Amino acid sequence: MRKNLDYGLLHAMTAFLRVVDAGSFTAAAAQMALTTAQVSRLVSELEKRLQAKLLQRTTRRLALTSAGERYADQCRSILDMVAEAESGVGGANVEPAGRLRVRCMAAFGERYVVPLVSKYCAMYPKVTVEYGTSQYAPDLIAEGVDASVYLAQRLPDSNLVAQALGETYGLLCAAPTYLKRRGTPKSVEELAAHACLRIANPSTTPDWTMTDGTRSFTLDAGGPLVGDNPGVVLHAASSGLGIALLPIFSAVDHIRNGELRVVLPAWRSPAIGVYLMMPSRKFLEAKTRAWIELLRTELPTALRRDAGHPATASKPKPRRYPSR
Repeated sequence: MRKNLDYGLLHAMTAFLRVVDAGSFTAAAAQMALTTAQVSRLVSELEKRLQAKLLQRTTRRLALTSAGERYADQCRSILDMVAEAESGVGGANVEPAGRLRVRCMAAFGERYVVPLVSKYCAMYPKVTVEYGTSQYAPDLIAEGVDASVYLAQRLPDSNLVAQALGETYGLLCAAPTYLKRRGTPKSVEELAAHACLRIANPSTTPDWTMTDGTRSFTLDAGGPLVGDNPGVVLHAASSGLGIALLPIFSAVDHIRNGELRVVLPAWRSPAIGVYLMMPSRKFLEAKTRAWIELLRTELPTALRRDAGHPATASKPKPRRYPSR
């Protein structure tokens, strides 16, 4: 039995209605696995709180007072609403429904996540998805985000839950027009003499760091453009402005159609981890669990498909990223 009625008011209301319906304190106590004295004390505390007599007690029977009749009706309504509220929340753990807030980095999301959003919406019509993009790791708790897909070579320290979904990497690319005009570099050292188009966001390093699987090379890349997302740099590279270190997911279609060529194909950026990030892994609603399951099923396959492009035949050994 709870001693402070402010915290046990619903418990006391329940006891009161059990007494009313059962017709005795003893029967109500048996239903609630309490003693008769405990149930009697709960009803007495209710009367003290309300400053009103709820029940007329005799040795043979119980009778509701007029105040007791009104209060019993109100208690039933309140407890029914509580039960309905709990049922609604519990249902969220069975059938995906409600509003799902998802965040992802823009270019990566356009290729891999947006198609899954459409598939998810078709699979779960009771869910409304709010999809947003950001080049920075969102504050999931402050923004009310259920799940985020984030890319990083190293995750920042946080209390968030992170699960590795796969990895991607960057390739050196340039338009045929640029290479015809300026020549094709034969070594990573020659890149310093070229116009370098650089992506600058939290998932990349300020310099170009590359590896051929056995050696590493770092270049203080400089040139006419620095952009915070791959789309800006991709457009500039396709226009013949310079050489760019582009993520494979942005470049692969342009490589396939000949708009871009891979420069120094044996070299690439170190692996970039692709992470699913959540505020917590406890008490996930069905809508969030369903989204996570779809990502886990579909996204690694799509990443491997693009990573296996023929232009990337020389592969460094993949790095492993632990889940939190």
